[in-house]
Amino acid sequence: MFLSNKASKLRVKEAENARRNRQEIIKALADGQITRRDLFKWGLFTAGGLLLWKHGLNPFVRSAYADSSIPTGLPRSPLFGVQAFTQPMPRFDVLPRRLNPFDPAVLNPTPTKEANTTQQVLDTRLEGVSPGDTGPVEGRPPGPIWAHQKFDTMPPQIAVEVSTEGAKINTVYDPGVPSSLNSGIDPTQGFHPRFHPGLPDQGSLALWTFNGTLPPKLLIGKYGEGILFRHRNKLPFDIRQNGGFGIHTLSTHEHNGHHGAENDGFTGAFFYPGQFYDYHYPIVLAGLNSINTGATDARAGSPNGSGGITKVPGDWKETMSTHWFHDHMFSFTAQNVYKGDAGMFNIYSALDRGNEAINDGVNLRLPSGTAKDFGNLDYDVNLMLADKAWDANGQLAFDIFDTESGFVADVMTVNLVYRPFFEVERRKYRFRILNGAVSRFFKISLSDASPMIQIANDGNLLPSPVTITQTDELGIAERYDIVIDFSRYSVGQTVTMVNLLAHEDGKLPSSTLSLSEALNGSSSDPCVGKFLEFRIVRDPAQPDVSQVPSVMIPNPDLSAIPVARTRTFKFGDGANQTTNDPVTSFRGPWGIGTDGGDKLDADFGRISAAPRFGTREIWNLVNDGGGWDHPVHIHFEEGQILKRNGSASNVPAWEQGRKDVYRLRPDGSVQITMQFRDFGGMFMEHCHNTLHEDNAMLLRWEIDDGGTPFLRPLPTPIPTPQGVRFQAPTQLNNI
Repeated sequence: MFLSNKASKLRVKEAENARRNRQEIIKALADGQITRRDLFKWGLFTAGGLLLWKHGLNPFVRSAYADSSIPTGLPRSPLFGVQAFTQPMPRFDVLPRRLNPFDPAVLNPTPTKEANTTQQVLDTRLEGVSPGDTGPVEGRPPGPIWAHQKFDTMPPQIAVEVSTEGAKINTVYDPGVPSSLNSGIDPTQGFHPRFHPGLPDQGSLALWTFNGTLPPKLLIGKYGEGILFRHRNKLPFDIRQNGGFGIHTLSTHEHNGHHGAENDGFTGAFFYPGQFYDYHYPIVLAGLNSINTGATDARAGSPNGSGGITKVPGDWKETMSTHWFHDHMFSFTAQNVYKGDAGMFNIYSALDRGNEAINDGVNLRLPSGTAKDFGNLDYDVNLMLADKAWDANGQLAFDIFDTESGFVADVMTVNLVYRPFFEVERRKYRFRILNGAVSRFFKISLSDASPMIQIANDGNLLPSPVTITQTDELGIAERYDIVIDFSRYSVGQTVTMVNLLAHEDGKLPSSTLSLSEALNGSSSDPCVGKFLEFRIVRDPAQPDVSQVPSVMIPNPDLSAIPVARTRTFKFGDGANQTTNDPVTSFRGPWGIGTDGGDKLDADFGRISAAPRFGTREIWNLVNDGGGWDHPVHIHFEEGQILKRNGSASNVPAWEQGRKDVYRLRPDGSVQITMQFRDFGGMFMEHCHNTLHEDNAMLLRWEIDDGGTPFLRPLPTPIPTPQGVRFQAPTQLNNI
């Protein structure tokens, strides 16, 4: 957590010493001088994986200098004199889209259906590499099981190439809008890797982002136009070069993507520095093999580039809009995401076109703009919320030992800058809000308590919009799309987004403040209060023709589809580990129990569910405790919430659409229904408090009976620099 700014000098010094001692352990771990097993042996970890509360090592330990009335933990991040709302908020950086991925001038080497196993000489700084060793250029597991599904029938049409690398100045920033719509930011001036112009630049080992630059990246796609997303790993070859946390192996998860598991960012399908991984995102509607197979319904469609619609197969009620992508490395997701390896993904369709002027009876005409056929960003703004902390030198800091509660920091950022302002016109704007933190929840209001219109949850447009004055708690990885109408303000006025939710640790929020309490600074949590100031600067040059229709996208009707099976997953602490594979298994305080069995620590070699291809199931997600909350993410398939705490009446309006993250609430439960279709492979289910996920609250499930090339059960990939080998699953658990 963090120390209050009212803490005594002795208490701050004590916490600084504890942090320094912990950093020495972290460095020894990164350098390979010690292992996690050594920490257990030395008595620094409990059997459950918790760091013991030793004075002089853990800054959370209360001492003679502690004040029981304030949070304890790390020293506060220095602000070097900078003030809130003194810098503009940057729009996301739009990734270039290039036609024809199979042209060697666009992607070299050209994409292949199965992994590219062309050999290259390996750098000996990689762990386990000897002089002369070779390995494949692509880190994707080889062979037909990990080949791109539907690659022949739905080949990618767009190439997007990115890298993950250390921080550097961005000299090619493309916000997708003119500077007048980006608060005056001149993209040609070079965007520095820092949280505020008055703060130090982040070093190349402290901040790891897509392309090594800020602002965060935005991927643009549309239905029926597949993307070949080539991700190159340009992180240091030496695993010790990590700035104290994070790991140089990567696995990129396109969060909520409906495609094969080979493109899902499976936690055990990671790749090394010097390699690339080709992800194929076909961008298809769920049900494409069983619903509207002839592509005759214009509502199941995509912008055609000239104001019309290209019809695509599938269920139009499964249309998605706002995704994100992030690292999913086994037991290191929190650290790598916190270091900056996260971006957002806007998906456009005939319904959610991104052009508010086209009135064809299908387009919902949500706030966006009119200049382009689709994907206008003028009045459609991505917001990534995340708390950060840094050390005395201004470099990003993280505590890897917060295994039990989760890591919450003391500085609020939007689009990875400190408490900015954003200039708006007197008209409607759409904000796609992502909780991109690793453990912190948010609850958002406007400073004048004026209404907002929620149109989407988890990136899916709701059946009907919901007018609110404050959002529900926004769990980690959840996305809330809201519309704010700034025409009610005068030019020169300001209004601010406010966080009402306080934390004392990362297990769950400690309290919800009233708006007046949040505004008057009464909370000891420095991330409570105002975090994004809107400045109303002018009237729009063109009339606002956008709409928020009363009916958007109804839920698919599943009443005629039989339920093949009901499963129960229980999330809590006190888990056991029944396997000991040194690569796939992990010991930690958290775990998941399936169908009445013991809660088990994560092992990506264990299969805990195997729904049959083409079926529908009901899953009960249960929180086994009142002292924590878990936002649970199920990969691949969206679900519909049937009940909360046993009753359909407990499901609020903003949760009555399709979702992919289910916040359980303390001692709570959620019953959902899902279908399993179109693609196969191994997927995951986990808590998206990423410290909980990384400390064993994760399981593997798979769809492997849909026909060749799949086997049942699927073999587990084990990556090495020399290539991926396969082994039999470590355990089959209640599948």
